[in-house]
Amino acid sequence: MVKEKVKLAIFDIDFTLTKRETLTEFYMFVLKRKPKLIKYLPRSMKAGFFYIFKIYDAGKAKENFISFIESIDEKEMSKLVKEFYNERVSRILYKDAIEIMKDFKEKGYKIYLISASAEFYLFEFYNIPYVDKIIGTRFVSKDGKYYGKIEGKNCKGEEKVNRLMEYLKEENIEVDFKNSYMFSDSLSDLPLFKLVGNPRLINYKKGHTEIQILKWK
Repeated sequence: MVKEKVKLAIFDIDFTLTKRETLTEFYMFVLKRKPKLIKYLPRSMKAGFFYIFKIYDAGKAKENFISFIESIDEKEMSKLVKEFYNERVSRILYKDAIEIMKDFKEKGYKIYLISASAEFYLFEFYNIPYVDKIIGTRFVSKDGKYYGKIEGKNCKGEEKVNRLMEYLKEENIEVDFKNSYMFSDSLSDLPLFKLVGNPRLINYKKGHTEIQILKWK
């Protein structure tokens, strides 16, 4: 018997599922809970500035921006990310994105979220009942403590494809990429767009001759 291939609906997260960038939202949320973390603000601002002017690459900028997590142990982080999702993230999700996820799920697609943001808080997106798999940037944790150091590579661009393929191989999943979909707000996801037969740009402000643009609210 020939094994049936799985069809995927893949979604980026920041500005695709959410109306705002989640890492910045997370820092501001945690800052309200732990005002002492204001001491990390200059380093975070410097990271953003250096990234804009291409002094830091995306990975190094992210490590410097997220350095505030080094003062938070895993038990406290678990509590914070749950509160973050319930109190903040759930309010900035695009309703159109959730409806499209539901529609694909009903059609038998697997719903994958693949993002450059940090897995330790992205896993809360499993609260969306249609989500099957979440892949994000992994950060080092050891002896009950988080560190502002990326484990492996920043999950961006081509690395998103690498991480997806790594997971599919581990789970022995064969995919019908021709009939799969990829949704993202950015052309930085071109490697994933090229992988599927149905790429979609979300709320993209410029025109594009090859990729259909969708407007989500």
